[in-house]
Amino acid sequence: RESDHRAWTPVSYTVTRQNATVQGLTEGKAYFFRIAAENIIGMGPFTETTKEIVIRDPITVPDRPEDLEVKAVTKNSVTLTWNPPKYNGGSDITMYVLESRLIGKEKFHRVTKEKMLDRKYTVEGLKEGDTYEYRVSACNIVGQGKPSFCTKPITCKDEIAPPSLDLDFRDKLIVRVGEAFSLTGRYSGKPAPKVTWLKDDTVVKEDDRTKIKTTPTTLCLGILKSVREDSGKYCVTVENSTGSRKGFCQVNVVDRPSPPVGPVIFDEVHKDHMVVSWKPPLDDGGSEITNYIIEKKDSHRDLWMPVTSATVKTTCKIPKLLEGREYQIRIYAENLYGISDPLISDEMKAKDRFRVPDAPEQPIIKGVTKDSAVVVWNKPYDGGKPITNYIVEKKETMATRWVKVTKDPIFPSTQFKVPDLLEGCQYEFRVSAENEIGIGDPSPPSKPIFARDPIAKPSPPINPEAVDKTKNSVDLSWQPPRHDGNGKIIGYLIEYQKVGDEEWKKANLTADSCPETKYKVTGLTEGLTYKFRVKAVNAAGESEPAYVPDPVEVKDRLEPPELILDANMAREQHVKAGDTLRLSAVIKGVPFPKVSWKKEDHEVSPKADIEVTGVGSKLEIRNTVHEDGGIYSLTVENPAGSKTVSVKVVVLDKPGPPRNLQVSDVRSDSCYLTWMEPEDDGGSVITNYVVERKDVASAQWVAISSSSKKRSHMAKYLMEGTQFLFRVAAENQYGRGPYVETLKPIKAIDPLHPPGPPKNLHHVDVDKTEVSLVWNRPDRDGGAEITGYLVEYQEDGADEWTKFQTVPMLDCVVTGL
Repeated sequence: RESDHRAWTPVSYTVTRQNATVQGLTEGKAYFFRIAAENIIGMGPFTETTKEIVIRDPITVPDRPEDLEVKAVTKNSVTLTWNPPKYNGGSDITMYVLESRLIGKEKFHRVTKEKMLDRKYTVEGLKEGDTYEYRVSACNIVGQGKPSFCTKPITCKDEIAPPSLDLDFRDKLIVRVGEAFSLTGRYSGKPAPKVTWLKDDTVVKEDDRTKIKTTPTTLCLGILKSVREDSGKYCVTVENSTGSRKGFCQVNVVDRPSPPVGPVIFDEVHKDHMVVSWKPPLDDGGSEITNYIIEKKDSHRDLWMPVTSATVKTTCKIPKLLEGREYQIRIYAENLYGISDPLISDEMKAKDRFRVPDAPEQPIIKGVTKDSAVVVWNKPYDGGKPITNYIVEKKETMATRWVKVTKDPIFPSTQFKVPDLLEGCQYEFRVSAENEIGIGDPSPPSKPIFARDPIAKPSPPINPEAVDKTKNSVDLSWQPPRHDGNGKIIGYLIEYQKVGDEEWKKANLTADSCPETKYKVTGLTEGLTYKFRVKAVNAAGESEPAYVPDPVEVKDRLEPPELILDANMAREQHVKAGDTLRLSAVIKGVPFPKVSWKKEDHEVSPKADIEVTGVGSKLEIRNTVHEDGGIYSLTVENPAGSKTVSVKVVVLDKPGPPRNLQVSDVRSDSCYLTWMEPEDDGGSVITNYVVERKDVASAQWVAISSSSKKRSHMAKYLMEGTQFLFRVAAENQYGRGPYVETLKPIKAIDPLHPPGPPKNLHHVDVDKTEVSLVWNRPDRDGGAEITGYLVEYQEDGADEWTKFQTVPMLDCVVTGL
């Protein structure tokens, strides 16, 4: 059986001798054998070989070693190497025998008794200048084999060769963390160079992971389970007495990055989004960061939701947040070799955290000149983000548009000198603050200032004098000062003093209560004498006083009334009906006169509003009607006299109804209308008359003329036999007045005339008291059927006819004669 099998295989034949040859074995395989004796009774127990037997050819001495080479020669040594023989004779090589022969001698001599199983030996103790040949033999358990071929003659002397270096690696090497790497190469040089390894100019020392192996011709630096710290610039130096050679390799041990550096900074927090930032990883893993992966998580949920995986910046906007919810942000760094561990932020509530700055307080204006002013303000609340700029604007007081005073940023100073103002113009200024969120609201405008040089106190007012007085007041007037000190005169202060007193009393407390060059000083005592003085005031202060030349005695003075008529009383007044009538006049007189208004010497209408002031009077009537017209008079009276003025007021309105509407010349298809003009034309010329008719059976009036200027009209196209009513109205430029109607309907028929006289009247019989008469019909009936004949008689010699009877027929018997 084979040594590595358990099953036994029988040999294919039976032997009767005490030896046998086993065929079909495999060379190099190890076998066990067993033998059992057999007789007619049966097979006995097996006997096994005690150890395995390797199948091979019979053992001989080894062949000669190969490739005997001289590796190094010095003046007193030779270093030799060789390879084992092709065939070891069937048994392991137990030793090598190295022999040398001095040139000129015949015999080889054994160099050393060492076994030299490493097939390398340095022969030392040689004499400089001697020449030798060398050979080597292999030995096994059988004996020493044939020697190798001899080397060429070798003369003992030092050989010099500069170092050479042949590296198996390139200038750069990239290795994944945890993997091993090695830097190998070959070198040469005589004498044998010294090999040194450096990393970033520091000598590399061996440890558990770092291995250095150097042979006479090869060099190797190996590092196991590399880490990021193994990255660096490696240098190998091969140096001997003739020179040195260096080889370099930039080793980059790459890995996934370390986590981004925290903390996560919330640059902006709003109700629906945030802007976060972070710092790059301290270690990028030896490869550039390709992107960051950002995720968010609602604190009420355990699920991380992706935000983006494409950003390469260290800042990111986190959108689609729910106001009031708290969120955590998770950030990974990624390079070509993997994704880092995450950086996780603190929880942050989604709400508006930062805003634009507040509006500054009202700025203060200083240092005003004719073309510049200094604007000063206080820093407002910055809204949570530092203020980066201030914006100063100006506008003229009466303008509406604000203009920036400069395009340059104003920060951090909280004042600015505004140039390029126009002298004499009044300006206001305002300030806004700006941060990275935006520009805040502007401040309230500053107090208006005039662009002019600093002002001084004004000179005194000119020529103050008392222009009027009553029993308890004095009216003063004056002229403005010659010099206003380059500042606007705010007003004037008036003071008075009783003659004999030392104290001056103020008539007004503030200058702005008297902006004009006149003032009435009241509250004085009748009969006393007073002195007066006036001061002008501007922004710089009060002027020196100007005095009224003479003291003034307080008492009433008499002036007869005087009326100064306003334009509405200067001539005849026309007012349209419905509008407002206004009559007014300025009244003068001391003491102030009594005022009374009259109309046609009667009291004015109760609906009139009468106003009397200290300087005049006004009468006003709203919604005037025609009856409000007439002669109005205004009378003013005081102890010094009286005065009256009058004005005629015409209220313009629509005219009244026409008068005396008459119908004549009635025909079957026409009639003739006449009328008289209205008593009241409304204050305007009658422009035309409107004539209308109406069938008594109809409710609608029909216009038959609307432009007639005459006071008559021929109504045509009447329907014969129909009864009609007619009406007429007058018009002027203010409208149409009321209608006047016919009192009774007019029937459209031709006119009737009395019939002609009967013809051929004669008697046909006579009695003592009666006469029978007959006659013929008249030639004309007057336009209507004859309804009867009137019979009259007269005594002879009498003057009068006596009516007898009306008969329908053409005969009659007159009785009672």
